[in-house]
Amino acid sequence: MTVPAARPSSPQVTDLLISWSNGDETALAQLVPLVHDELHRLASRQMRREREGHVLQTTALVNEAYVRLIDLSRVRWRDRTHFFAMAACVMRRILVDYARSRDYLKRGGGIRLMSLDEAAGSADERGADLVALDDALHALAAFDRRKSQVVEMRFFGGLSVEETAEALSVSVETVMRDWRIAKAWLLRELQAGPDQ
Repeated sequence: MTVPAARPSSPQVTDLLISWSNGDETALAQLVPLVHDELHRLASRQMRREREGHVLQTTALVNEAYVRLIDLSRVRWRDRTHFFAMAACVMRRILVDYARSRDYLKRGGGIRLMSLDEAAGSADERGADLVALDDALHALAAFDRRKSQVVEMRFFGGLSVEETAEALSVSVETVMRDWRIAKAWLLRELQAGPDQ
């Protein structure tokens, strides 16, 4: 029986992120093994929502996320939560880009509308649903960026209410209220469909 590796301390990861932000390339080399398992868990969570037989595999998603995160040279990492929230955003972008490139949303065809809660447990037609949800999140962000970020962190990143509050520097109550309002707004938006 294998014992799971100890989770690196938040201050240790935060210190390395800040050093990396300040240009210390050795910090990145030390950081990668510390965050790899958690990035893999995050990617696995994302891939569970995808349809069966998806060409993109979990490891490929992690690798692509690494490449894109390393390219984010101007990000001033605040802490571990900020890093994983950004990683969730990057993974979402990769999956949406992939879905768009595969032309899953040909004139809205084949979309089965569902709530965020249903979407979290469904693998059917995820490419089209992901693109539709991404479009709706962009519309939400146009007038309320924080609510869009709450959905992104909670739904795509799997962050807890507390972690989301920490990442956004708001109260837990604010996150819970934003989450409720955003889900209702997105459901209305997704039910309206692309032509309305």
